[in-house]
Amino acid sequence: MLKKIMLLGSGELGKEFVIAAKRLGQTVIAVDSYAGAPAMQVADQFEVINMLDGAELDRIVDKHRPDLIVPEIEAIRTERFYDYEKAGIQVVPSAKAANFTMNRKAIRDLAAQELGLKTANYRYSKTFEELKAAVAEVGMPCVVKPLMSSSGKGQSTIKSEADFEKAWNTASDKGRGDLNEVIVEAFVPFLSEITLLTVTQKNGETLFCAPIGHRQERGDYQESWQPVFLPEGFEEEARRMAAMVTKALGGVGIWGVEFFIVEEGVVFSELSPRPHDTGMVTLAGTQNLSEFELHCRAVLGLPIPEIRQEKAGASAVILSGIETISPEYAGIDLVCQNSHADVRIFGKETARIHRRMGVVVVNAELGTDVLELKQTARNLADLVEVKPSK
Repeated sequence: MLKKIMLLGSGELGKEFVIAAKRLGQTVIAVDSYAGAPAMQVADQFEVINMLDGAELDRIVDKHRPDLIVPEIEAIRTERFYDYEKAGIQVVPSAKAANFTMNRKAIRDLAAQELGLKTANYRYSKTFEELKAAVAEVGMPCVVKPLMSSSGKGQSTIKSEADFEKAWNTASDKGRGDLNEVIVEAFVPFLSEITLLTVTQKNGETLFCAPIGHRQERGDYQESWQPVFLPEGFEEEARRMAAMVTKALGGVGIWGVEFFIVEEGVVFSELSPRPHDTGMVTLAGTQNLSEFELHCRAVLGLPIPEIRQEKAGASAVILSGIETISPEYAGIDLVCQNSHADVRIFGKETARIHRRMGVVVVNAELGTDVLELKQTARNLADLVEVKPSK
């Protein structure tokens, strides 16, 4: 059962995955484009490369000969995964899934055109002129996103023609990878947004966590809470869609499947083939297994008999208000005074404005008002201040 795992991308989500893997005795090589990334701080070994360089990727795979490759970010030369899979390396969830989901174009076309899932109206644009034409077709307001990005990076809203140039430049500059193409989505008048963490197993049924609600700002999650109670039939519809798209992609692991909740039902939004940032709420002990433990068990082929909701919980991110190197933190002691709260500092060596530097999680008994719990988490997170090093 002991495996050598190569983690491609070493942020805060990867860090929690490494911790889960180490608890099961696994060996982990953490890879990222810079030294000292969060997951590197807890891994056995690390490599610093440009993961969009296929030759470099081949070099470290050949050097370490891992049993599993676990991607954590989008900016990877994912087409190389097919060769690794043919060589007997397990790619998580699968080479096909990694290729499709690292690119919004592939996953959106699969969901909308091949599977017939309900999505926002959308178009693609490779040039500024094509962007204007796409907006004319989907209408305003609309959302513009790079085809390859995460955590809302490069995302903006077009409300009038005055927003065209800024939206195009933002998507072009902030997207990850080398795809100079954007997706233009009609704005969905949603009531709320949810993440449905979905677990596919090698020798077991597909399992679902209780829905997670979340609030975004600047395209990035700020708070999340679990469970979310939806109108009758909505959760079942979300599960049906999530099962369809994960089955079509194939492979094992946890998937963060995002949906818009509208008056008429559920609209598919996006999918990530790995632990989801909004799922950090599971670190509050809301479930018998956190999303990171679920991912680790699934990729190792270990049984997951059930996912059991044990607590209500909420999370709120700690954002930096400054730019500094080797930041320090004030206020952690104030969070720890709350007996139902915990705090995670990610260990990022560089802080910049609005960068996510940590998270506060809180829990309470099932049946507690999760929106009140969300506000508690936000109030506690706001007590933590990112400060310059002395």
